[in-house]
Amino acid sequence: MNTFQKQTALRIAAVSLLLASLASPLAWYVTREHAEESIVSLANEESGRLLRQYDAIDLSGPLAVEHASRAAATISGGMFDIAEVYDRSGKKLAESMTNAGQTVESYLPKHHAPNYSTASYESMKLPNQLWMLRVFVPLRSSATDPKSPITGYFEGIRVVPQWQRAQVLANAMTMALMVCLSSLLCGATLYPVMVHLSADNERKAREVRESHISMVEALGRAIARRDSDTGTHNYRVAWIAARIAETMGIADSAMQSLIAGSFLHDVGKIGIPDAILLKPGKLDEAEFAIMRTHVTQGEQIVTGMGWLDGASAIVAAHHEKWDGSGYPRQLAGDGIPLHARIFAIADVFDALCSKRPYKEPMSFEAAMAILERDTGSHFDPAVMKVFHPMARSIFEQLRGISEVDARQLLEDRVRHHSE
Repeated sequence: MNTFQKQTALRIAAVSLLLASLASPLAWYVTREHAEESIVSLANEESGRLLRQYDAIDLSGPLAVEHASRAAATISGGMFDIAEVYDRSGKKLAESMTNAGQTVESYLPKHHAPNYSTASYESMKLPNQLWMLRVFVPLRSSATDPKSPITGYFEGIRVVPQWQRAQVLANAMTMALMVCLSSLLCGATLYPVMVHLSADNERKAREVRESHISMVEALGRAIARRDSDTGTHNYRVAWIAARIAETMGIADSAMQSLIAGSFLHDVGKIGIPDAILLKPGKLDEAEFAIMRTHVTQGEQIVTGMGWLDGASAIVAAHHEKWDGSGYPRQLAGDGIPLHARIFAIADVFDALCSKRPYKEPMSFEAAMAILERDTGSHFDPAVMKVFHPMARSIFEQLRGISEVDARQLLEDRVRHHSE
């Protein structure tokens, strides 16, 4: 399992556990509430049937108390442990209770005469782990018309027995566990899908990246070969610049832009005439002016190409100098992009230490002496301070390196910063 897969697994697991921790208590609560409502509905239905059976709905006649008492006595022995019947003015006509009802009566809060128009209930937790449901039902002359006149009130107390409490809690717990398990299974199902999609995206990104690298290499080799050199120089300077940038904390897309810009720094030389580009002797002033246009031409080539836009910082400023004496814009100090300041050291160091048709390679000491001499004028002192401790190992690693090996070094850095 790679790093991405581990992170994906951990994130999906965290989200699944979070959902389970939130949904499970909610499912438990909803199931318990539904169970309470079912108990109350059943109790109301049964009490309503008995009230009508004993003519205890219309409580205005001379037999109202008798009818209410008979109904209350029957109801209190069934679904309710306490049954109370009131007339339309809120006067209590009858009350009956079981032994369980007598046990909880002292815990009941006192209330005023009933005066409500809709049925309701409340759940109460009592001492000794007793659970009580208290219902309030307005009695109407019509069982089907909720707008018919209220003729009285029925109030009932049900002490939920232990077996029913256990059943309600078991059902609620079962539902909570099912929701929890569903959340976890959903996460487990999503994981392979996410890994597959990620692998597919990574494959496509790798293909795009490789096509970009191939295009960069083609452009870099084209100009390097026109400039009396091989592609080795481009690989070397891009790798050196990447090493310096890594030490300075540059990574990800910024590093990818630096590598592309380093490799394509002289891409504008494609537009320079061969008579000037390949002239064996020293360029005159007019020819040198034309040669300098390779910077602008290179910037125009890479700008607007989307994935190559990041390379423009080096292509446009790789001939600028720390003291402002460079070209084409005479930028100075921090006004020069950091990528270009890093590249300047890598480019000059490699040029000094490499064999060219017109010169032999310098020794490490001679090359470093020139770089140190020009620090503060050509080169950024802060970047030189980073480069100096690693310069010797870079020199030794690149000494006499082939183009194939230099290409492999750079590919390793590209791959490292693309994962």
